[in-house]
Amino acid sequence: MTLERQLATLSDCGINLDSGITIEDMLYSFSREEYEKRPFDLVLFVLGIEVEREPWNRPFCSRVWNFDLECITSTGDYTRIVKRLCQVTGMSDGLNDVRDFVDVQRAKAWLKYRIGDVERDFSAEVTGTWADPLTVSHVMRDIQQLDGRRFYSKDNGQAMVLYYLDPDAAATLNRLAPGALQPAA
Repeated sequence: MTLERQLATLSDCGINLDSGITIEDMLYSFSREEYEKRPFDLVLFVLGIEVEREPWNRPFCSRVWNFDLECITSTGDYTRIVKRLCQVTGMSDGLNDVRDFVDVQRAKAWLKYRIGDVERDFSAEVTGTWADPLTVSHVMRDIQQLDGRRFYSKDNGQAMVLYYLDPDAAATLNRLAPGALQPAA
């Protein structure tokens, strides 16, 4: 299946390249043959990373995120995770008053935010620089309460490529790339 056809199919599922991102940007990182020999496998990964050429810091798709779980070093890191999860959902204001504290040396961390009128307060387990999976899953579950979609992930070693989809879109993608996406929270 051509790369163009894969992207058109993903577009039908609501997953599109960000404005200004092109197939040429994708071909800078991997060859057309690599994308087309195992349809959807590589594309589902690449959509979660940033373009690997200038101008820098451009995601291929803001609604997909390659979340490297080894990312906690200081205060603000959990806040960045929450904001990026909200960006993946397209609901930048889904969670409000997000704040955190991280002290890796003293093994103390917490995350607080509001969802609607409810204040959430989590103590995050500190395991080196790894994000606490329980805290992250609580955030995902809270976001999922806002509509009928949910987070799905594609395994990427110590990272996971996150998508926020309705069940039909996830089923379609799993038919096209068997077992590629699993419920994340």
